[in-house]
Order: sequence, then C-alpha cells, then structure tokens
Amino acid sequence: MTLVKYTPYRGIADLSETVDRLFGGLPADQEARISVWTPLVEVSETDAAYEVQAEIPGIEKKDISLSLENNVLTLKGEKKEAVRENGRHYHRSERSYGRFERAFRLPHSVKAGEITAKYENGILTVTVPKADEARPREIPVH
Repeated sequence: MTLVKYTPYRGIADLSETVDRLFGGLPADQEARISVWTPLVEVSETDAAYEVQAEIPGIEKKDISLSLENNVLTLKGEKKEAVRENGRHYHRSERSYGRFERAFRLPHSVKAGEITAKYENGILTVTVPKADEARPREIPVH
C-alpha cells in the first residue's frame, strides 16, 4: 500500500488547478469567450425604500439600462471586450465580457415614478421608494 500525503480540499481552486494540469489550460483568447459574467448584487431594505446595488465595473453609463414593467425591475447592459493590442501575447485572460440582464420582482407597494439610479465607481445604486401604505408606522394607544 502506498501512503499519500493528505492535502485539505480547497474547493474550486483545486478543480481549476487539476483541469489546468491535465489539459494544459485553454489558450488565453478562448478562456474569456467561455466564461459567463453576471453582475453581483446586494438587495436591501429600509423603512422608506428598497435598494439594489450592482457591481458593474468597466461599463459606461450609456451601456446600462433600467426598466420597470409589471413590478419587475430589470437591469440590462453590456460589458464590451477590451481592445487587444497587436503584437501583444496574452498569457492569461480571465476578464469576462458580454451582455447581462438581472431582474428583480418588487412588491406592488412602491412609488414607481420616484425610482432613482446612480452609477459611481463601478457601483450602480437603484433606490425604489416604498409607497406610504407599505411603510411601517406607529399606532398610538389611547
């Protein structure tokens, strides 16, 4: 029987290293094409509003669109591929590009006409105010 040194499992990093070792990895120009990119989001709530924050670095405001239809807030955009320089050899390319779409169902009690969006430092912040009837309020006891 051969003894094998125990190495704790490190999750996806182990799988990636194993695939690279077995197959030699993919050429740099193919790795970016097969990866999938979806912006990461945080959805939070205060007494006054819902807030959606999406990480979308490297995208211009003109390439982002927001819409609200049937109480579904939809965020769409496109992260355009960087221009590759002729004569430059890429050893690894892990950045992802392409179109994306995220949709969030909102409660019916929102002020659709007062939704605001701000894009700063690669973070899109969408604020959806709650309708007055949806806000918590104190009820006095007489």
